[in-house]
Amino acid sequence: MFKIQHAEFIAPGIKRFVIEAPRIARKQQPGQFVILRLYEQGERIPLTIERSDPERGTINIVVQSIGKTTNLLNSLETGDSILDIVGPLGKPSEIEKFGTVVVMGGGVGTAMAYPTAAALKRAGNRVISIVGARSKDLVIEENEMRAVSDALMITTDDGTYADKGFVTDKLRQLIDNGTRIDLVLAVGPIPMMRAVADMTRKEHIRTIVSLNPIMIDGTGMCGGCRVLVDGKSEFACVDGPEFDAHRIDFAVLVQRTSMYRAAEQQSMEDFRREHDSLLARIRAEQQEAECALQGGGR
Repeated sequence: MFKIQHAEFIAPGIKRFVIEAPRIARKQQPGQFVILRLYEQGERIPLTIERSDPERGTINIVVQSIGKTTNLLNSLETGDSILDIVGPLGKPSEIEKFGTVVVMGGGVGTAMAYPTAAALKRAGNRVISIVGARSKDLVIEENEMRAVSDALMITTDDGTYADKGFVTDKLRQLIDNGTRIDLVLAVGPIPMMRAVADMTRKEHIRTIVSLNPIMIDGTGMCGGCRVLVDGKSEFACVDGPEFDAHRIDFAVLVQRTSMYRAAEQQSMEDFRREHDSLLARIRAEQQEAECALQGGGR
């Protein structure tokens, strides 16, 4: 069991958890993720580690309520526990002194981009960050990104905060203004990452994206997170999660991520009816595990 030290919503439907996981905290590097499970019969989902604190033995994850498991996870509070957390998984981000790096975060992808942006800044890069969200209340990690960036640009789809538009609008502005860009890192929804890749391909700017497809075991055994890279199958869990954006077949990626849409919708309908019983089940399993641990210590 992994105790939740602190849990709070940082935006509507987006929650940050500080979780006791000392072994993971000691080994985590930027770009890596964990796979967690809430109860015995629950699904396993991948979540990027926002940051870790080896001294306190904690990791932070930021979760957006989208499907059944993320909604259920965001129902947990400080003092609750998570049954299983496996990690750190995946290859760490490539960190070196590139020159000028543009880090782009769309929605909750900003929390995933933050640790890599911080590491790139520590490595001596000039970091220009572009953060985008649908509206003002969904802008996250603004202060954190500002602290690790030489310049920060913010866009909202509806114009309720900062500049109206998309993150790609700001990237185009930088390119058209003659800004030398040595690397782009884009993390967010697939359409956003695809649009960035299309833009930078024409400009011959190296671009990295972080993928978060369906995963089960996180070791490359199940094949659920398969992506096509230069026409060959690779696995996001062990070969990624970061890939050269210009080598990815985004059409296949979109197709694979939509395969289970009907099942996910049905799962959400079931979840709305079973929310209270599932939450009670999780807490009952937590209590049982804690009692077992206390009994074993006698």
